[in-house]
Parts: sequence; structure tokens; C-alpha cells
Amino acid sequence: MTYFLVTFVFMLIVIIFMAIGVMFGRRTIKGSCGGISNENCVCIKKCDKRKKMEAEGSA
Repeated sequence: MTYFLVTFVFMLIVIIFMAIGVMFGRRTIKGSCGGISNENCVCIKKCDKRKKMEAEGSA
């Protein structure tokens, strides 16, 4: 039971720190422009690889 409580408290502390990081960070999640799911590029400024893929796809 002690191991469970120690693990539970540790995970709770980790979750609290992650929540604080999200609240103060306010940064958007950034994806890659050439990853596995190429349709879901979330880049604000498109990289050269993404521009090339879009040019080849529309041609």
C-alpha cells in the first residue's frame, strides 16, 4: 500500500507541474511539416519541405 501511495503522490505532483507549465507557457503545440500525417500540418510558417509537397500535390 505504501508503494501505491508514493506512486500516486508522485504522479499527482507531475500532473500539477504539467498543468502549471501549460498555464504559464501559453505556447501552441507545434507539429512537423513533413511527418507521417502530411495533411495535418500545423506550422504557422510553412517550411520548404511542406511547400514542395504541396506544389507536387497540386501539379
